[in-house]
Amino acid sequence: MIELRGFGWRHGGRRAWALRGVDLTVERGERVLLLGRSGAGKSTLLAALAGLLPEDSGEREGTLTVDGTTGVVFQDPQSQLVMSRSGDDVAFGLENVGTPPAEIWPRVDEALRRVGFPYPRDRPVEELSGGEQQRLALAGALVARPDLLLLDEPTANLDPAGAALVRDAIGRALGDTTMVLVEHRVTEALPLVDRVVVLEPGGGIMADGAPAEVFARHGAALAAAGVWVPGHTGAPLGGSGARPGGPGEELLTGEGLTLRYAGAATTALTTTDFSVRAGESLAIVGPNGAGKSSLALLLGGLLSPTTGTLTSPLAPGPPHRWPARDLARRIGSVFQNPEHQFVTQRVVDELTLAAPRTRADELLDRLGLTGLAAANPYTLSGGEQRRLSVATALAAAPRVLVLDEPTFGQDLRTWRELVALIGELRDAGHGLAIVTHDADFVAACADRVQTLGSR
Repeated sequence: MIELRGFGWRHGGRRAWALRGVDLTVERGERVLLLGRSGAGKSTLLAALAGLLPEDSGEREGTLTVDGTTGVVFQDPQSQLVMSRSGDDVAFGLENVGTPPAEIWPRVDEALRRVGFPYPRDRPVEELSGGEQQRLALAGALVARPDLLLLDEPTANLDPAGAALVRDAIGRALGDTTMVLVEHRVTEALPLVDRVVVLEPGGGIMADGAPAEVFARHGAALAAAGVWVPGHTGAPLGGSGARPGGPGEELLTGEGLTLRYAGAATTALTTTDFSVRAGESLAIVGPNGAGKSSLALLLGGLLSPTTGTLTSPLAPGPPHRWPARDLARRIGSVFQNPEHQFVTQRVVDELTLAAPRTRADELLDRLGLTGLAAANPYTLSGGEQRRLSVATALAAAPRVLVLDEPTFGQDLRTWRELVALIGELRDAGHGLAIVTHDADFVAACADRVQTLGSR
């Protein structure tokens, strides 16, 4: 099904190769888990297998052959959702390959059912949460019944129940389909695969074989290199843990907060009371569609609530009415989609907007971005973009930080570093509100947990 010989790819404008010297054969029907540190080239390899690396966008070496049709789900579902209604989006691919009209809607309904999509097909795509959009993207890949299914962290934005539904859907849908799956958190993914391939950053393959064999022989070394390995999380509590007297004053207080987007048929956030305290790390959890990202936008002063009040001792009036300069100094936000907050053409410039070069260099080093300091933020991998978006908020170090899925797409090394950085800010008296589906992250650094119910 797949054969690579000496395959390499260097993105246009980059000095370093994203992949190099990759020799790999995948037989028809195999189910492969592709691992490696963030930036090792996993997403680039999937893009190459999908035929999405045009010759004029970089430099290629070696050979790559794929025998069959492919379906792909990327890290960011918005990159592949193209229609305004959910059912139309799933039908789009079938229409483009000339599927008989009588077959299209039964296949669309089947695909939506198999991924646990909770709405009818006329649901507006713009009203879906990030996790719901990811389920829709998976349905769009499955509906074409591809020979090769390429999955780039398909459950990363899903709550545990939704992630289980998607994994079950993948397992049921595979049949004889060949699969290559990228997933940092491997324990739950292991029942889906029969082979593990680990990419070596800078070139080649570090390990290849049956999952039990690879982890038994190389588990400790892989974990030390930053690869997620079952039983090697070693989640340390961020910061010193020594905070005499516990958390301090309330830095943000919300009472009766609700949010309904203009023209939306449903409420994005139902009535919620909320507080963010100095010297405390608060985890915001709950199922997809519960309004966690909407609440994060309210807390960040980026939207005004439909009803309710949000107050802070940091400045008079509600945060959404503060001047932009004052808001940025007092409350920092990391969005669910990291590319929405980049404003410069170089990674290092994103950080020096808010911090001296010494602090910027420290963050680049701690989050594994030093070698990308001169790169354009929009050319980074999904995991690298996430680290940069978090680093920009940490560089500014406002009194309150609102982080939406800060550990998405991270390898073990950078995950631990993020836990430590958040702990250091907490110990210094900052208030942190963190939207996350990452149970390990919650266990490692949350002082308090608030659960939102589904809408």
